[in-house]
Amino acid sequence: MLDFSGREAVVTGGTGALGSAVVGRLVSAGATVHVPVFESAELDRFAYRSEPSVKLHEGTDMRVEADVARLFAETRALYASIHIAGGFAMGPIGSIGLDVWDHLMGMNATTCFLSCRGAVEAMEGREGRIVNVAARPALIPTGQMTAYAASKAAVAALTLSLAEELSGSSIWVNAIVPSIIDTKTNRAAMPDADHSAWPKPEQIAETVAFLASPQNSVTRGALVPVYGKS
Repeated sequence: MLDFSGREAVVTGGTGALGSAVVGRLVSAGATVHVPVFESAELDRFAYRSEPSVKLHEGTDMRVEADVARLFAETRALYASIHIAGGFAMGPIGSIGLDVWDHLMGMNATTCFLSCRGAVEAMEGREGRIVNVAARPALIPTGQMTAYAASKAAVAALTLSLAEELSGSSIWVNAIVPSIIDTKTNRAAMPDADHSAWPKPEQIAETVAFLASPQNSVTRGALVPVYGKS
């Protein structure tokens, strides 16, 4: 049984579909969870906005160094840092402007880098767990996803490198690698797909929670597929 009693966690992207599932799983295991919020409208659909063990940090942009530093400074006993914040766009390379490239790199690679750096500083001298979110197109070639795949490949490389850098410590770094997650947004975008093959956010949250937990005593430097049947 996963036990986060007396431990704090940060979940970036915590108000989204997967993020909400992860927040709920950590709360059920006894964690105090810090959730950065970029826009207050995100809270309209966030089921845990009134949960006492969830600490909201409104007006936080995870692409901004000062905002990220402030978020992690407000933790006291950080054990797990889970970095789900990100963005998506696709299309043939000729349609991908530099603005889209910069946006995806900022949302995926920069947020992950700043969050990892903040987490390592907050966990210094103690045990901790970091879980990032890469994506299958970063590992398996997928057409019309050049910018997105590159930004998520950066997350995968960062994960492996940081795991090795911290190998002598007690901070384990891993990443999950989703394919297509069963969310309302993805169903609307692909109405004719076999939705039953897609893993649900709550199922993926179980894998994330284990990797982020004290019960994960040996796994580090892993890119863990969470494809389901897709």
